[in-house]
Amino acid sequence: MAAAAAVAAPQPGTPTRRTTELLLVVLAVLIAAFGYADVGWAIDGRVPADTAQYGAGLGGLALLAHLAVRLRARYADPLLLPLAVLLNGLGLVVIYRLDRATGTSSAPSQLLWSALGVLLFIVVVLLLRDYRVLQRYAYVFAFCAILLMIVPVFLPAVYGAKIWIKVGPLSFQPGEVAKIALAVFFAAYLASNRDALALTGRRIWLIELPRGRDLGPILVIWLISSGVLFLEQDLGTCLIFFGMFVMMLYVATGRTGWIAVGLLLVGAAIVPVALFEPHVHSRFTDWLDPTRTIAAGQGAGQLAQSLFAFAAGGLLGTGLGQGHSSLIGFAVKSDWILATFGEELGLVGLAALLLVYAVLVVRGYRAGIMLRDPFGRLLSIGLASLLALQVFVVAAGVTDLIPLTGMTMPFLAQGGSSLVTNWMLVALLIRTSDAARRPEPPLSPPPEQPPLDTEGQTQGVPKV
Repeated sequence: MAAAAAVAAPQPGTPTRRTTELLLVVLAVLIAAFGYADVGWAIDGRVPADTAQYGAGLGGLALLAHLAVRLRARYADPLLLPLAVLLNGLGLVVIYRLDRATGTSSAPSQLLWSALGVLLFIVVVLLLRDYRVLQRYAYVFAFCAILLMIVPVFLPAVYGAKIWIKVGPLSFQPGEVAKIALAVFFAAYLASNRDALALTGRRIWLIELPRGRDLGPILVIWLISSGVLFLEQDLGTCLIFFGMFVMMLYVATGRTGWIAVGLLLVGAAIVPVALFEPHVHSRFTDWLDPTRTIAAGQGAGQLAQSLFAFAAGGLLGTGLGQGHSSLIGFAVKSDWILATFGEELGLVGLAALLLVYAVLVVRGYRAGIMLRDPFGRLLSIGLASLLALQVFVVAAGVTDLIPLTGMTMPFLAQGGSSLVTNWMLVALLIRTSDAARRPEPPLSPPPEQPPLDTEGQTQGVPKV
């Protein structure tokens, strides 16, 4: 039986909205192609000769993804795929723009990673007919996630953090894939144990605290997150793992006590590391005083350059291709790519970009709310929360709201593993939203009973 039996009953005659999705995908590709041409016009005074090729490449990938959705998930949310295509296309544009400023050629490799991401998106949409199959392998996903997080500990640090696996010229960040594996495990665990977590415990003052025996799983997650933080110096991954688990726990139980426990534990993990681990400590120091290197006569650091870029952008920005955010340094295409948006598209463009992310997250939450089965609901909300947390952590880091974490902006930043993982995340949301919006099959009429005569006996049966 398909997932339809486990979902809410939508209105009869629910439209598939596939034509709407196709039109929005075309619009997303046109916006990205226009941005590509605008960058070339601003820098060279003419439209790049390969603009049509860029548009055709992105459009071809988007069309293949659309056909997969049309074929296997025809009731999926029509906004998810166009939003992902738009973000991926804008990321390619800005990476190309920064290539022109730094003399590198990262955009072609990012386009290849985009093709791989779309390919895996298609594989998930075509082969994963019922997302509830994932629930059977919850502990396999947990084991794989822990393994993926542990392996980089034994490898040399890259840019101060042990989060990379390098094989020849290729590099891979396993923590990106571990995020989705942990989301599947959390959803399966909480779906199976939500009653014990929600109905037991004791009230202390105004907070309903859980029982000690139920604290076991959250303590395990705390230990894993703390281990990632201590051994890999990866503050961003620690925040996202723990934040996702606490959010899913709250959705499963509705108890604020779990949030209080979660905040206490994450604080207990971060504070000592921020005080004594040099790499994390330097990020906290920059957060507290981003201009300290200028005062010391050492020039502006990355965070100060990022703030200068946002200030230079003002309300409407300097225009694509006309900013100077490449001064931020080597990480301008990954950690700091948002600063380029802020400088060249201004506050208006930055707000529009964040609004695209917000709509993508909200549509993920909407799919979760519409689903009746607990696993699907928690999986959708967990995946959408992953996206929301990563966007918040990156945006807040480059604007000095919180310490910098070194995470990449989903879909936008240079990074193959991040891009591929986010395409898989959207593919899972496509599957859950398809189940949420799919009409239930019409009820078959009850078998026709032969009429009864006045003495309560069936007609046609001889009277005795």
